[in-house]
Amino acid sequence: MSPAARGRSIRRLLAGGVVLVSAVSVAACGADPVAPLPVQPPVESRPSPTPSAIPAPTASPSRPPPTSGRPIAAPPAPTTARGTPHRPATTSTAPTTSCQGAVRYDLPLAETELELLRSLCFATGAVLRIQGIGPGLVTVDRPELVSQHYEAGVVDIRFVRPGTVDVRIPKEAREQTITVVVR
Repeated sequence: MSPAARGRSIRRLLAGGVVLVSAVSVAACGADPVAPLPVQPPVESRPSPTPSAIPAPTASPSRPPPTSGRPIAAPPAPTTARGTPHRPATTSTAPTTSCQGAVRYDLPLAETELELLRSLCFATGAVLRIQGIGPGLVTVDRPELVSQHYEAGVVDIRFVRPGTVDVRIPKEAREQTITVVVR
């Protein structure tokens, strides 16, 4: 037998073995139809089993019906409207929740468009960290409300008292002002 013919016969033998293993594993699983999970709608393309092929349920009050062990997910809540839900207008005079706590707010000048950042709101103790600027360039209009520190191209402004502080940052021959409300 030539090497080419031997290679073809080996490939046929391997393909036959794969088919045989597949057929045995399918037969071992059984040919009974599987019912869909309760949260899934039945698929219409499946052939409906004959009534004699479906085993009759047995009444066993002491034992719950068998499950797969996985929790059954609840169906999604029905929705009727689309878009943003309607919220009634509030006339509360309470402070808004957009004010951040005593956090550190990093402001990398190389990555930030300062024209888009007009105002911030923090709690007392927060730090505004301005990265990528020289010493003495960042100024504030109310120095009694802040504690300012510069080191290695980073200005840390800690807001130590409540009030409103205008922070001025020079960038590209213009001075940008960020108004910071401290609560």
